Amino acid sequence: MKRNKMKTLYLLLITALGVSVLSSCADYLESDQYFKDRMTLDKAFSSKQYSEEWLAHAYSDLRDENADVASKGYTPHCFADDMYYGDRDANYDISNASALSYNEFHTGMYSENEKQGSWLQSYRGIRNATTFIHNIDINEEMTLEEIADYKAQARFVRAYYYWLLLRKYGPIPLLPDEGIDYTDSYDEVATPRSTYEECAEYIASEMLLAAQDLQVSRDRLAIARPTRGAALATRAKVLLYAASPLMNGNTDDYAMELVDDEGNQLLSTTYDEEKWARAAAAARDVMELGVYELYTASFRETGNSSYPPTIVPPYDAEFSDKNWPEGWKNIDPFESYRSVFNGTAGAENPELIFTRGDNGGENGQAMVAHQLPRVANGWNTQGLTQKQVDAYYMNDGTDAPGKDKEIGRGDGSDRVSGYVTQDDVDNGLYKPLREGVSLQYANREPRFYASVAYNGSVWHLENEPDSWNKEQQVFYYRGDGNGYTNTMFWLRTGIGVMKFVHPRDTYRDGQIGRIVPKLEPAIRYADILLMYAEALNELTGSYNIPSWDGSTTYAISRDVNEMKKGIRPVRIRGGVPDYPAEVYASQDEFRKTVKRERQVELMGEGQRYYDLRRWKDAPVEESLPIYGCNVLMTSDQRDLFHTPVAEWALQSTFSRKMWFWPIRHSELKRNKRLTQNPGWTYND
Repeated sequence: MKRNKMKTLYLLLITALGVSVLSSCADYLESDQYFKDRMTLDKAFSSKQYSEEWLAHAYSDLRDENADVASKGYTPHCFADDMYYGDRDANYDISNASALSYNEFHTGMYSENEKQGSWLQSYRGIRNATTFIHNIDINEEMTLEEIADYKAQARFVRAYYYWLLLRKYGPIPLLPDEGIDYTDSYDEVATPRSTYEECAEYIASEMLLAAQDLQVSRDRLAIARPTRGAALATRAKVLLYAASPLMNGNTDDYAMELVDDEGNQLLSTTYDEEKWARAAAAARDVMELGVYELYTASFRETGNSSYPPTIVPPYDAEFSDKNWPEGWKNIDPFESYRSVFNGTAGAENPELIFTRGDNGGENGQAMVAHQLPRVANGWNTQGLTQKQVDAYYMNDGTDAPGKDKEIGRGDGSDRVSGYVTQDDVDNGLYKPLREGVSLQYANREPRFYASVAYNGSVWHLENEPDSWNKEQQVFYYRGDGNGYTNTMFWLRTGIGVMKFVHPRDTYRDGQIGRIVPKLEPAIRYADILLMYAEALNELTGSYNIPSWDGSTTYAISRDVNEMKKGIRPVRIRGGVPDYPAEVYASQDEFRKTVKRERQVELMGEGQRYYDLRRWKDAPVEESLPIYGCNVLMTSDQRDLFHTPVAEWALQSTFSRKMWFWPIRHSELKRNKRLTQNPGWTYND
């Protein structure tokens, strides 16, 4: 009886919080479809099969709008000032929430009722996970070890839903774990928003509890199940966000206006440096597990066009003669980075900390379909901005000539002129560029070539049914089959996205199965390493922080050698040298470089949108005009094509309401204690 009451209590509480269950309980209580009101919770959780099915449903809401990396049809948050989509910029239908255009998204011209599936999904998942946690102990068909692991999985899932809500909406209501009295009215059980700090601390503590019983590793068939590292890594991300400027010592007008129903401020106005130390220690907890490492591919002396011989970076006395992880002598930086995302590394990837595996359905493949050019039947609409292209380094670690010139941040240099000739190709110059490619794209770092589909890049298309259509050099000049047209199938900047694309990928005949499946990189080790370096850089004092299990205590300070543990492996794997000593010596300079490193390393992984906000950089970075190639130019006007212009088809601005996503009007009406994010309406 007690367990049945608990089930009712959570249903009532979530209803009061604004989850839309009144119109269709069947839609909300997904787990209950297995029981159809004919089975008590006691009977359900006495069965191992039904218990596993219930846990599976707790997982099921991590997809679609709750995905970390997905097509813009589910979440546009993988797109910021670095990456855009262009196939929804005409005939925008505000009644169709799935049709949010990039311009509407990037300028805040969306309503309080758009892209709100994550609120419903998350609280539904929280409810299902909580019911599981409170009932699984009665199961007698499972071992105590299985019960502990399953309960830890449910605890992770519940905390991860809270993390997704916190990241998107800011401070949110936390459900009381003990339940409530079901005889109370909805108004009496209405729950206010907790502070950001309270939310972060709750999620962090729940992830610690989960980590105690989660397995250290999973086999490939259980790759989407969380491990101890996944719990500790999520904890590190939550603590890093809580330490960041938007949430830590924020005294601007927005922070003053973001309050609960009693006027209590929800963002911390008092700066606490120790939050950075705790974030650094949490990242180090993941590092000290000894489970994860950056993925690397071996050096290749011979190859073919799709898997070319290793292009060796320019000689560097510190890294060229040393094997990984001290140098890049025996690895292929290009293939090492490319393989993490395009489906090659697979479930054995030691860099992958948390992924939804195949549970995301065709999200990853659909994303690639929008990147592929028309010659492969792709949508040819997802591209990169000139700012993102300029963020990549030259192959010797220096800035590209003319970097950021158009947005007023240049160093006085001009962009490189000229084009690759056939003689250059025959003489092995400017690899991997082909004839006719602008020298602006020559001699760039390996991650550039693994990520950027520049004008004249080669799409291998090994899975094309016709041999003549394989190995296509694609140009984006007007009049070219992949350039500007009067349809939606063209790149607004004339720069595409190669990241996530496998040499065998093609969308011929609209067959998604011709695209190699991708494992979503929700959390990977490179992110943890960069987080560690970032957090250490913000410290001026020293802090003693216990490890996650209390087995040791870390001495945390701005130690350059420790910062290098975070940044150097990422740089070396990418085939670029470490920063000079003067960068490490300056807190401001290192902050700039680590932000840029995240922009490059994590491009397209759903990080940039949120990074710009937590750093409080969004008002500047997202308001700058978006530059790209002059796509109205033909191949006869190629110099003009490669002269960056402000893209008329892409808009950019940032308003104060865009710090956090709005809360749906219907949720505000159901929960009288729920407050709206500043700048958005209540629709009273």
